[in-house]
Amino acid sequence: MRFLVDAQLPPLLCEILKKEGIKSSHVDSLPAGDESSDKEITEYADQNDLIVITKDLDFYYSHMINGEPKKLLLITTGNIKNKDLFEIFRNNIINFKTLFDKCNYVELNNDGLIGHEI
Repeated sequence: MRFLVDAQLPPLLCEILKKEGIKSSHVDSLPAGDESSDKEITEYADQNDLIVITKDLDFYYSHMINGEPKKLLLITTGNIKNKDLFEIFRNNIINFKTLFDKCNYVELNNDGLIGHEI
């Protein structure tokens, strides 16, 4: 299980995930960096078997309509401080693998994780 963190999320999230034993990269590492289009991000993620982490509902609609990206973690916490977002991630790390073994779309909200498409 590996993640690609979208542009509107802090690169520090990759370090948080790494400390928890989960490989991830930020879209800043792509050739066009944070200027990468949603299509470029989706293609890169799908070609490299990465789960896209985003707050961007455009990815949700693309996933639901076209199945792209193949796997999606949508953050629906609203506007919260990064430290609170990181804490929600830390509290739910152990559940990511279990849910992504069963689901292609997982939602992370203030209360935890919700697996969709079982």
